[in-house]
Amino acid sequence: MITVVDYGVGNIGAITNMAEYLGIDARPSGDPKEIESAAKLILPGVGAFDKAMATLRNRKLVDPLNHAVRERRVPVLGICLGMQLLARCSEEGSETGLGWINADVKRIRLPATSSLKVPHIGWLEIRPRRESALFDRSNRRERFYFDHSYFVDCDDPNDVTAVIDYGEELCCAVSSNNVSGVQFHPEKSHRFGMRVLEAFGKL
Repeated sequence: MITVVDYGVGNIGAITNMAEYLGIDARPSGDPKEIESAAKLILPGVGAFDKAMATLRNRKLVDPLNHAVRERRVPVLGICLGMQLLARCSEEGSETGLGWINADVKRIRLPATSSLKVPHIGWLEIRPRRESALFDRSNRRERFYFDHSYFVDCDDPNDVTAVIDYGEELCCAVSSNNVSGVQFHPEKSHRFGMRVLEAFGKL
């Protein structure tokens, strides 16, 4: 079973509905004991980095999450802001992130002459960088739905599993040991998102 961390920040219903459609048992929970003992975790998130981290701390969820991910090493998938929370910190605020990925979160900066906009909202094709549990490099022309102003900048290029071209090459998916993250919204990405969630369900 996948435990979807319910801390009031994220598209909980859409994620669990897609999982149910795929025949995956996924249940939301904000109970520290259930999160600490989970077999797999999805950490969703929308909104601001500082508010999300403060909410996790106020609800006493950081220690249970660390126990599950760092000590028991259960598979975890961060989605959108949830992927950014996997990093050490963000330019968006001053809170400390979970630090499960050696990375910092940086704002997307575009030249004044660019026709692109920030936040980046809409569909974009990704490019897998390497084989991973969630991405097969033979799967070309997969498009996902994004809504973000920040991206994860990894210390180690090997932690980057997929990128997008948006003014420059930006990381859009990470993986390190049992920790994975995607900047896009699988739950809004139709068949492409289903494939990613199904792959995570098989870990």
